[in-house]
Amino acid sequence: MLSWFNQISGRFYLLVGVMIFAVANSVTRKLTEIGAQNLIDGRNPISFCNVLFVGNLCALVALLGVYYPQLKKIVLSNLSSRNWLYLLLVALLSGALAPALFFTSLERTPVNNVILVSRIEPPLILGLSVILLGARVNGWVVSGAIVSTLGVILTVILQPPQSEIVQMSGFQLGVGELMATGGAMCSAIANIISKISLQNIPLGFFNVVKTALGTVIFFIIALLLYGKEHFMDVSSPLLWKWMIVYGTVIVVVGQLCWFAGLKRTSASEVSLANSFNPITGVLAAFLILGEIPTTAQYIGGLVIVLGIIFNQIGIIQQNKPSEDNNISSSVGFKGV
Repeated sequence: MLSWFNQISGRFYLLVGVMIFAVANSVTRKLTEIGAQNLIDGRNPISFCNVLFVGNLCALVALLGVYYPQLKKIVLSNLSSRNWLYLLLVALLSGALAPALFFTSLERTPVNNVILVSRIEPPLILGLSVILLGARVNGWVVSGAIVSTLGVILTVILQPPQSEIVQMSGFQLGVGELMATGGAMCSAIANIISKISLQNIPLGFFNVVKTALGTVIFFIIALLLYGKEHFMDVSSPLLWKWMIVYGTVIVVVGQLCWFAGLKRTSASEVSLANSFNPITGVLAAFLILGEIPTTAQYIGGLVIVLGIIFNQIGIIQQNKPSEDNNISSSVGFKGV
């Protein structure tokens, strides 16, 4: 059976991973709508906080089952205090803050806005990689990053704010869109920290520890901000039924497929597969939620796609035997 899985094309794994990650936002919103139809004393048992907390618990159990043989071989004392510090920082950023910000933005703005605004993450990773890692990229890749960022900006400014308004330098920006931007920034920074400092840590151990620490950190922050009443319905059978599916398929299977694809494909193939994320995400929002893109989202999305095309041209031009170590791999990394 294992040999059969090893024979599957890396491109197939990448595409499955991208599709799962792309539909995650729409599935999360749909689950909260199901919860709204099954209130408990006026409370939604499948709230975004409960989805994040219980979903991560279910994912953690599944990850422990998948990576247990690898975990047995790891001696925790071999990890330096610096390793633990960076693991804690990555867990805080990509395991707690980033998903919390994304989930909160889903409460306040349409899914398509979250999908398109979060595309600011790859240009952020690119810029940080050039500055901190000394990554070398050509003009096409830089142009793609600039154009994609412009597409995100157009998505935000060409439409009325879809959530509470914040005034910034004369512009009216929605809180939901700002939270999605913050989530992308946290994810990008965590990505770079992982790239710089955690290369010697096995992937299975990294995923398990990040998920465990992220879950604990989020729970503590939520308790401090909202109190224990915020998790009153965490034992709801309806919540756990859906979270077992969500945590296993969306979190675990998505990550496993993505990393299996990373091992079997080149950097250019990773970048190409990742470019389908916004298209698949918008299509999922339409099919699952019936969410029709607005004119601003069409314009911003088309500009983002143009930026992706520029990026692909650049990746093809700088394609070398050592490409697995270039910036494209880090841009395609799925840290959340």
